[in-house]
Amino acid sequence: MSSEFVENNYSLKMDKTIQAFKKDISTLRTGRANAAMLDMIKVDVYGQLMPINQLATVSVPEARLISVQVWDKTNVSLIDSAIQKSDLGINPQIDGQIIRIRIPDLTEERRKDLIKILNGMAEKNKVSIRNIRREGNEELKSKLKDKKISEDQSKKFEKNIQKLTDDHIALIEKISSEKEKEISQI
Repeated sequence: MSSEFVENNYSLKMDKTIQAFKKDISTLRTGRANAAMLDMIKVDVYGQLMPINQLATVSVPEARLISVQVWDKTNVSLIDSAIQKSDLGINPQIDGQIIRIRIPDLTEERRKDLIKILNGMAEKNKVSIRNIRREGNEELKSKLKDKKISEDQSKKFEKNIQKLTDDHIALIEKISSEKEKEISQI
């Protein structure tokens, strides 16, 4: 590790947090079908937990329908029960090796629940970004203490880390707000 402080490492960590947040909220159910809704559901098959997309082909043939073409017919009932146990609030229909999932309209109560879940996810990711900032500031203090960087450099880097943090938190709020609008649409 060089004695120089590398801001870019912290920027990349914050970017990864944003990407993880986008992936997490893509699984939240809105009024229309989305294959990513099933990504978080794990099925207990072959002695381990596996995501549905490793056991079947997931497609969206219509705006309110998800089709799951299961490759091994012994897994159909396992996938069906995993979907029913999930917190998505959807009821799959089995037709041979195809599981069809109709996406019903969201009730007002369900929309409020989803928005609460979304806000919780946003807050969790904001905390992650703040932890990355804290990690950066601790590295700065350590380098300053060891006299690897000057006081002025330390202040400059600290200011830059704070700006990165503010920008990434604003981005999370923007993404969260857009998703909230999408959930609220009737």
